[in-house]
Amino acid sequence: MTVIGYAPGVYDMFHIGHLNILRRARENCDFLIAGVVEDDVVAAIKGRCPVVPHHERMEVVGAIDLVDKVVSDWSSDKFEMWKELKYDVLFKGDDWKGTEKAIRLEKLLGEVGARVHYFPYTASTSSTGLRRLLDGAH
Repeated sequence: MTVIGYAPGVYDMFHIGHLNILRRARENCDFLIAGVVEDDVVAAIKGRCPVVPHHERMEVVGAIDLVDKVVSDWSSDKFEMWKELKYDVLFKGDDWKGTEKAIRLEKLLGEVGARVHYFPYTASTSSTGLRRLLDGAH
């Protein structure tokens, strides 16, 4: 049986943390789909748009050999994305684990035979940290 993995993310200012998630995801599935969250969804969640536009982030992530398919992630609800993609496992950083949203998603995915797999968050580099540096440089 082919295990389909889904690794959603903003992937803004692509860095080692993003690469680590995709590497680990690739090791834990047979077919890896990366979902690049759309600008308006990011703005609604984080209160600001990404630095790098959606179409460019899609191109960067799609060029990485670890990824079998790149899709536009149009929903902050990853169960809505499951309805479209029918993935077996969703990959997320462990900074998300234990949140109300994660617990809800784990339950919904469990009901359809899918699951969430968490990876250690790469604390040394984050898009938020990079953005703070950029904002401070102005």
